[in-house]
Formats: sequence, structure tokens, C-alpha cells
Amino acid sequence: MYRIGKEELDAVERVFRAKALFKINSSEQDAMHAEEEMKEKFGTEHALLMTSGHAALASALVAMGVGPGDQVIVPAYTYISSAMAVVEAGAIPVVADVDETLTLCPKAFEAAITEHTKAVIPVHIQGFPCKMDEICRIAREHGILVLEDACQADGGSFGGKRLGTIGDAGALSFNYYKIITAGEGGALLTDNKKIFERALIYHDSGAVAYFGDQLSDVETQLFCGTEYRTNGVSAAILREQLKKLDTILSDLRGNKRYMMTALSDVCEMIPSNDLAGDCGTTLAIRFSSSEEAEKFAAAEGIGGTVPIHTGKHIYKNWTPIMNKKGALHPLMDPFLMDANKDIIPDYREDMCPRTLALLSCTVYLSVNPDWTKEEMDAKVEVIRRALAQ
Repeated sequence: MYRIGKEELDAVERVFRAKALFKINSSEQDAMHAEEEMKEKFGTEHALLMTSGHAALASALVAMGVGPGDQVIVPAYTYISSAMAVVEAGAIPVVADVDETLTLCPKAFEAAITEHTKAVIPVHIQGFPCKMDEICRIAREHGILVLEDACQADGGSFGGKRLGTIGDAGALSFNYYKIITAGEGGALLTDNKKIFERALIYHDSGAVAYFGDQLSDVETQLFCGTEYRTNGVSAAILREQLKKLDTILSDLRGNKRYMMTALSDVCEMIPSNDLAGDCGTTLAIRFSSSEEAEKFAAAEGIGGTVPIHTGKHIYKNWTPIMNKKGALHPLMDPFLMDANKDIIPDYREDMCPRTLALLSCTVYLSVNPDWTKEEMDAKVEVIRRALAQ
């Protein structure tokens, strides 16, 4: 979260005064307005606001028809929710290496494709855009659906197109740690009417037919799903945050560019698939060894993060996936389903060595959109001193 204040507070007060806390209400209708504003902001035919990025990923996969007997390729470096959403749909996640950009390696993606591959989830981790032209080309050649996980990249872009709008569907997240926040929240973006309708039903199957006219233009037959319905308070906050998104991104990108230029003679940043579309949240400095990375990250005044230590963002720490425990009840566990018995990979801690090596030799430094030039100059000097040690 970067910028939140009186505008969001006033929006919440408005919702409380109108007693419009439920998603479907007769007065404020903030969820409906938020979805309309997202469609305009991101340039998609459909937007569906819900409770989390995970909810958006799971709803999209179900809506794509992913299920038992299918494999979905996910990068080795992403939050566990990317893989857990695959399991929620009844399918099996296949883990592929990232490349020097720390996003899904197109060659690794292509090498992981089998006759059972139904979808791929490129993840724009830390706001770093994936190489979407290459990924989409490979996917088209093999008849594979593309679900973008843009949960850490709200508003970013690749080739001038917003992340989350390039594939068949995309997922955003608005929890406390994201570029814009609703406290908790997520959204599914798509131009595909069938995916939208199925996701609409799945994300709120207990209420979508009973509140408002949400099914007025829906042709898909109702089926049982779950409940990822949002509320008026979160939606009202998000509407104010959406107004701030592009300014936040502009300031993040400007500050990141300033820092990169000021440090270009003393360190090497990881390469980018689209530096102009990068969200600007993170300076990612590359080192020749893990020892150098650890030393720099721990230096006085740096406060750096070596991403190999980021827990459930690393595949080997996805305990339920690595242990092939997909559900409490064995008959509901995709890893025990007969349709999946011949398509389950051999998950090993060392199965993606390139990813582990790259993450061990990189240091992240967070960027703040509100830094002044003087503050950045001071940080540059601290970084220079640490690199010289």
C-alpha cells in the first residue's frame, strides 16, 4: 500500500451512512461502479470484483474448463496461490523455471508442455512483466489457454497493453501489500464472455441468482461454485484507489529510473522484458554469487531482501503441493483422482535449479513513490558504500 487517506475515508463513511455495505444494494452500488471503472481503466470487456487474487485465479481456471485430467504450467517463483488455484480446479500444477527476468522462462514453459497441458499462468512477480508475446505465441501454437497472474502488478503493462489483459484472462489483487488496496480484494479481467459468465457463477453461486439482475444477460447454466463475493466497503475504497493508480505507477517508475541511472556504473540490475511497463516497485540488483548478495543485503542501511528467502513464493516451500496433499478429503484430492494418476510430476526440491540460483544471487530494494530527490540521493550513497565493501 502506498497512498491512502481522506478520499478513502470519505468513501467508507458514505457507504456507512447509506447502509450500503452489501455488494448488491439500491443506493451506492460501489461494486458495480468499480467493475465499470476497471473495465475502462484496463480496457477489457469484462471485470469481476471479488475477495482476493486467489479467488480470481481459481474462478478463471474453473471458467476456462480446467479440471481433472489437465495440467497447468506455473513458474517456480510465484506465491503459492498460483499453484493452489490449479489444485482448487481439480488439475495438476507443473512447475517451470524462470529466466534472468525472474519471470516464467518461455523456453522452460514450452519444454514443460504435454498433451495434458490445458493452461499456463505467467506471473508478473514484483511488477516485472513476463515476456507475453513469446508466451502467447507458444500457447497459441499448442492450443493452451493463458491466465495472467498480475496480482503483484496492478496497472503494469507489456508492449503498451495492461498486464492481465493480454492473455485469455487475468487476475489482480488489492490486498494491503499491493500497489493499490481495498484491504483485501481481487479482480478477474477478460474479453471472453464465456469465461466471464462462468466465473461470475462460480465466484458467488449461492447468491448471484438471488440478488439484483446479475444473470440478465448470462447464457451459461447455473452450477455449484463457492462464495468469493466482495462488499460495498471494499469496493468503495477500491474506487478511490483506482483513481490514484496511474499517478502511483508514474512516480514509482520515475523514482526507479532515477535510482537505476544513478547506480548504473556500480551495479547490474536484472534485465526487464519491458522496462517502461515495469511497475517500478522494486530495484533488483544482480550479483555473481549468493555470498555477495547476502553480504550486500545485510549491509548497514540497505534493508535488502534476497528473494530465495521469501518463503511460499519459492516452489520448494509449497508444502501441500510438494507433499501432494490437495484436499482434506481424499476423494476431493486432485493428487488422488484417477483422472490425474498418470500426469502428476515428480516434485523435488532441486527440480528448478536455475530458479534457485537466480533468486539466491539477487537483492531486492523497495522503491517508494513519495521519495524526494534528496532522499534518493542519500539512498544511492548508502548503496554505493555497501557495494564498495
